Parts: sequence; structure tokens; C-alpha cells
Amino acid sequence: MPEKSDGKAGLPRTGRLSRGAIAGMAVARAGLAHLGHKAQSLTRDAAQEAQARTAHEAELGRILFAALNQLKGTALKASQLMSMELGFLPEGMRQELARAHYQVTPLNRALVIKVLRQEFDQDPHALFQHFEPQAFAAASLGQVHAATLASGDAVAVKLQYPGMAASIGSDMRMLRSLLRTLGGHSKTLPNTDIIDRVMADIELKLAEELDYLHEAEALQWFAQHLTLPGLVIPQPVMERTTKRVLTMQHLAGQHVNEWLLTQPSQEQRDRYGQLLFDTFLHCAFVLHRVQADPHPGNYLFMADGQLGLLDFGCTRALDPSFCAAVSTVWSALLHTPMDTATLQQAYRELGLISPTLSVDDFCTQLLPALADMQAWQRLPFTVPVYDFSRHPPYPGTKPEHQRMAVQFLQAVPPDLPYFDRAYLGLTQLLKTLGARVRTSNHWIR
Repeated sequence: MPEKSDGKAGLPRTGRLSRGAIAGMAVARAGLAHLGHKAQSLTRDAAQEAQARTAHEAELGRILFAALNQLKGTALKASQLMSMELGFLPEGMRQELARAHYQVTPLNRALVIKVLRQEFDQDPHALFQHFEPQAFAAASLGQVHAATLASGDAVAVKLQYPGMAASIGSDMRMLRSLLRTLGGHSKTLPNTDIIDRVMADIELKLAEELDYLHEAEALQWFAQHLTLPGLVIPQPVMERTTKRVLTMQHLAGQHVNEWLLTQPSQEQRDRYGQLLFDTFLHCAFVLHRVQADPHPGNYLFMADGQLGLLDFGCTRALDPSFCAAVSTVWSALLHTPMDTATLQQAYRELGLISPTLSVDDFCTQLLPALADMQAWQRLPFTVPVYDFSRHPPYPGTKPEHQRMAVQFLQAVPPDLPYFDRAYLGLTQLLKTLGARVRTSNHWIR
């Protein structure tokens, strides 16, 4: 059969032969890079070897990203999600995959009309009083257009790129294969079982994110339950919503970088920062459901001092027992001295470590490997009011610590990647704001 192609620059390659060839080329490049790394290691001393290992892992990350960037679509979205799995990949690889956050693939006018016809059997002018054919926002899975309903209400219309849902299964199989192959060239990747569990979870969430009816439900659920003063969540227009088209209220506001150009006062920064921080804690520990694909573009700073929350395609209902264990872990980290017995028991309950891991190995080997990450996570909670402008960047994981963690960590709790993503996104946004936030709370103390 002939190779499928949409013929549009920047759109996902949909043909199996084309996508398979991209993955195969990545595997070949990884193998050559590994052979070169091994050959040169014969002439290096210990210090040079550590530096070369870090450089080699960054090179593997570049190889993986290059393949995913060509595949685009769900593969590129998976790249974004993997880059936010704290501790899952070596830091060099994680940084390379993070580049996926800056990729966009806009549709042209003809394809926009085609998607709307396929979903509603009508042209844009029949569906809307006005429809802007040029997207005002674009990402890895879809793009957003401004429109006006017959009632005169302004709406945002999110259209999914063609072929996204059909590519999930094949893309994730290729990603698993690529990661397993890369794992053979690096001792700092998790074992196959952990890779398979994380990738299966990403595949499940991608399928949910590609179902815009699921996102419409999430918008309605959060509007009903997340009722903190100052928050605004746009509601879907269900008669103009399908699995591939989501129409919702249009919110007027500025994204964070635009808002900061207006030179807001420190008081304004602090007020928004407090609202963001309180929202995260309330979602995690009261509602047990988080928005799990954080991005600065998902927040609108509105003229009346309210905060608009956008993009609920990727949310996660957290198990209450997981939330209780996280509360226990972070509280134990804050104790002086650290409550290692409580911490080890909570790690066991989360399934992070084996019940047979000795106290000595836990304290003398695993905890030192996790120390930098744990210190970074708990830092905002060490004082009643924390200045996020001084918050250090995520420290990453040293190669020797990554190898130690991989050796002792036996599983990733299903809820942990979503909690970590939400927290990482929160800290990055609060740092951008330069907000001073009251961090004392009922759950982490």
C-alpha cells in the first residue's frame, strides 16, 4: 500500500513505514554513539569517564528527541510528559526532551475546515457567527481558534490534528522499544518493568487527552468542585463539542509573560502566587484530583484580578492513600533530624522500595542518592513564607546517584508522576512570578 502522508510541513508523519524508519534510524544512531563512547572509555581516567558519561546520556537524549520531533503528534506529546517525570530519566536526556514544549504544528485553513466538516457535517460559517481561521494557539496535539456563537458569546474552539488517536498505539510501542534500546547503552535508565509501567500510563493519559468529551467533563467537574475565590474555569459548549473539537467559553486575559510586562506590584504577584499555591494544595489534598500537564500557557491573568485556568485535557484522580503517604513523606523530610523510620515506612507503602530493603542500605545508600531532589522539594516548606524568586532550579540527578536510585527503587506509584508534574509546574510558575507565598499548611508540616 502507498505510504500515507498529509503533505503538510510540520504535521505528523502518519505512515507506518515512515514512522518505523525514523525509530530504526534512532536505534542505529544510539548504537553507534554507544560504540564510540565505549571505545573512548579505554583512554579516560575516572574523572574524565564521569564527564563523558554525562555527555553520552545527553547525546542519547538528543537522538531520542530528534526522532520524536520528526514523528510529532502523540510521540512529541509523550516527550513532553517524560521530560517532567522527575527522576525517571537521566538529567541530560530529560533536558533534551524538555525541548518538546516549544514545538508547534499549525493546520492550514483547508484542514481546519475539513476537521469541522468531519465532526459536524457543517462548515465553520454554519456553526459559528464568526470563526477565525488562523489559530491563536498551537501545541503538539491540536490548536485553538477564536469564534463567536450565534448568541454573540465569544468562544475558543480547540481542534485536534488529524491522525492523532490512530497513532498512539504504534508510537508508544516505538517509544518503549527506543527506551529499552537506549537503556542497554546507559546504566542510569530504569529497568524494563518501570519503563513499561510509566509508558503504559502515559499511553492511557494520551488517549484521555485526545478525547475532548473527557476534557469537557473535567472542565465541568473542576468548575463545580474547585470553588476557591478568584478562580475562573471556562465551561464547554456541548452542542459544539465532539471527541475531536472542544468549544468553550473564551476568557479574556494575559499569559504570565505578557502580564509581567505590565510591571505588576509585588503585592499583585504575591496574591496570584498565593492563589496558585493554595489551588495546588486544595486539589491534591482535598479534592484528590490535579491538573497534571502544567504549562505557563494554561493560566490567564485577568483584568479583574481573577485567575483563569485552562487546558484540563490531562487530569488525574489521586488515591487518598497516596495523598496521605505523600503528606507523611514530606513531613518526615521536614523533621530535624529527618524521621528516617517514618520515611522508609511511607516509601514501602507507596511501593517505591522493597519491604526487604535494609535500614542501613536505605539510610546510607538510597537517601544520599535522593538528597538533592528531596532538599529541593521541601525547601518552600522550611519557612512560613517563602520567596520563590530565590527558588533554585530543579537540581537534576547526578549520574552516580541516578544509578543508585535505579538500583533500589522498585516501582513508580501510578499517581506519583502526576503529582510531581503538578508540583514542578507550580514551582516554575511561582518563580517566574517572583511571588512570596505563605507555605504553612495542614498537610505538609
